[in-house]
Amino acid sequence: MQGPFWWRTPLKLPGRSLKQDRERLLKRLGGRYSARVVDAIARTPREDMVPPEHKKLAYRDGPLHIGHGQTISQPTMVAIMTQALDPQPWERVLEVGAGSGYQAVVLAQLAASVVSVERVPELARRTAALLHSLGYDDCVSVRQSGDALGCPDEAPFDAIMVSAAAPNPPLALLDQLTPRGRLLVPVGPRKEQRLLLLTRTETGHTTLDFGACRFVPLIGPGAYPPNDPEWQDR
Repeated sequence: MQGPFWWRTPLKLPGRSLKQDRERLLKRLGGRYSARVVDAIARTPREDMVPPEHKKLAYRDGPLHIGHGQTISQPTMVAIMTQALDPQPWERVLEVGAGSGYQAVVLAQLAASVVSVERVPELARRTAALLHSLGYDDCVSVRQSGDALGCPDEAPFDAIMVSAAAPNPPLALLDQLTPRGRLLVPVGPRKEQRLLLLTRTETGHTTLDFGACRFVPLIGPGAYPPNDPEWQDR
């Protein structure tokens, strides 16, 4: 997934340590996002959730490839999405698109529990094992995606975050929300999407637009089909 400004992100400067990169990133985020969001990011070890060859770049403000055509999100986009969803300490949260587990762990710092589903079997297994080794499996459950979008067997959820782009707001996920529950999802075609927050109401939903973004596609029912030609040369 890719957030705004990712194409302007410089590579890690020679000689700068991981600790210095981390301090620089947190200082930058601290001037733009709430203290609780920045604290959640500060308590999440991003360097443990990237491939070994990318560890030295863990705290640059850009996405990194994690294999299988997927990426770990840019820290700025994680801050944007976490603040937009605004998970509360009593809430159950669903994340669609576990990836490396990084976003799920950030959410778990703020919510009661997180269920994260991943469609790539190898990533689901690897991420579940990683979170177990890091001690997060008491608050984050990683599941391999089933035939239905989301995780209807464990619904309802107070909030749902989708870490991939859908062609339209997925109605199947709105149905998995509690009353007044919130769905955060990038919506739009490959070139650019809009990050939308939908809040469930008695008669439908309200929508807030948090601006432009770029993500990998959401695959499955109510989203993009596998091998969609629009995304083939990504």
